[in-house]
Amino acid sequence: MTTITTRYGELTPQTTATELRRKDIEPITYHANGQVKSIPLETQTPIVTPAGAIPAELVSFHENGTINRIFPLNGKLSGYWTQEDEESLAAPVRLLTPLGKREARVISVSFYDNEAIRSITLWPGETIPVSTASGFIQARIGISFTRDGVIESLEPAAPSTIQTLAGEITAFDPDAVGVNGDANSLVFDEDGNVIRVTTTLSKLKAVHPNGTISHFVPGTRESLCSESEEEIVPMVVSIGKQTITIQTTATAPARKLPLDQHLFFTEPYLPQLANSLERMHCSI
Repeated sequence: MTTITTRYGELTPQTTATELRRKDIEPITYHANGQVKSIPLETQTPIVTPAGAIPAELVSFHENGTINRIFPLNGKLSGYWTQEDEESLAAPVRLLTPLGKREARVISVSFYDNEAIRSITLWPGETIPVSTASGFIQARIGISFTRDGVIESLEPAAPSTIQTLAGEITAFDPDAVGVNGDANSLVFDEDGNVIRVTTTLSKLKAVHPNGTISHFVPGTRESLCSESEEEIVPMVVSIGKQTITIQTTATAPARKLPLDQHLFFTEPYLPQLANSLERMHCSI
């Protein structure tokens, strides 16, 4: 076996494949400048990073040679090797993060090209406590950070009351997809203010000085299980310096309301409360 020299040491690329878990021998890829882009490893190898030593079966790099993303496991899912089989091999990883020391089972850890940690992607069911300006929030799926180590976004593991310029909104996205933790439904600016929140449990009322009142609630869509059923669609509220933008469904046009021309009020959206914690059972 040959090895590849990186600033993180000698790494041995994958040269064998197992019948069930790693069926194919994945290729090494390169950036246009000749720098290695990704290396599937023959065996799980610890990579020493500023966030700690992270076990890796797949590593990707930035063009300057620094780590881009580390995957502790790199099995191929199939009818013979399921997500549950792969997850059973996942061991907790100790990380030094902008939140402090944390230990969790991770699908991947991503870094900026200056080696600052960019995001953490968690296995389903795994959560990490996060201290925010809105209080402690248990995060699932993922957490992302700015280059300066400020929390950029997270995915709430349970409905969480968040104070915004539009009022208190219960943040929760029951249909969040855990592809990676780079982008999540609850987003902050560098001062810790909420600038985007997704909800199925709050409704919003905007009152214009001329007496016009606009109501916004999470939308619904036809269930994929039955034409006679409907399921909730999360509403996204984006808070800018001058406007609040509300999108009740992914396909509906967004409404932009000037902050200086409206008073905003929020209330619980009770029709959805009974089924609020469940993932959309017919979602794709």
